[in-house]
Amino acid sequence: MARPTRHVLALLPAAALALTALAGCATSTNSGSGTSDSGVTLVKAGKLVTCTHLSYKPFQYSEGDKTVGFDVDLVDLVAKKLNVQQEILDTAFEGIQNGQSLNVGDCDVAAAAMTITDVRKQAIDFSDPYFDAEQALLVKKGTGYKDLAALKGKRLGVQQSTTGEEYANKNKDQFGYEVVQFEDLTLQETAVRTGSIDAAINDNGPLYDYAKEFPETEVTTEFSTGDKYGIGVKKGNKALLDTINQVLKDAKASGEYDKIYEKWFGKKPAAK
Repeated sequence: MARPTRHVLALLPAAALALTALAGCATSTNSGSGTSDSGVTLVKAGKLVTCTHLSYKPFQYSEGDKTVGFDVDLVDLVAKKLNVQQEILDTAFEGIQNGQSLNVGDCDVAAAAMTITDVRKQAIDFSDPYFDAEQALLVKKGTGYKDLAALKGKRLGVQQSTTGEEYANKNKDQFGYEVVQFEDLTLQETAVRTGSIDAAINDNGPLYDYAKEFPETEVTTEFSTGDKYGIGVKKGNKALLDTINQVLKDAKASGEYDKIYEKWFGKKPAAK
């Protein structure tokens, strides 16, 4: 969730009016913005600030006091190119996918296993696709729920503001299940394991990872949706977008992308 801060100031009326006027011109919640060695303007000097929503294993999640994952490693390559350090901000996914977090200057990039969609492209600019995904169905092992048709009269969990939620809502009238909304992936997956919902739909990567960790659950099917993930930037930030695309291109050409992929998924990406 977002973590707003409040500042309590004791001011004379005239000073308060002056500060209010200045605040009306502010466009970023961060101070100390700077420009990297490559000429890309960043919201915080010496940092590439990434907005994400934890936890979404294996793309981004907490391990001790660190945030790690596939997306984290890819954005680290961008930070290295800019000669800065990546800093990660955990915030609500809704504010990431609708562009708010980027527009107010909370972060430079959004990397949250985020599917590129036409609606989202109206709010933010996306990098070239860096990951192919599909939607999948997570159930408790032994239930026999092999597809959406098997969920008639059952409770299907979705994560708020995701393509999985969109897919579930699109098909609920046809298959007759109840859609139950969760704020994040962890709550959704746990609800399957504890039996408070009958199944969950989300991206295949995280659900397979969860079933591996908790073998009392299983992924029974995938839905071919053609999802592709992209890294988001504020609309019109061409300099940063071009840098990200070049880094992704170079990483794929050099084999660095394949190494990162294998590190987190245990295999090399499928050949195109």
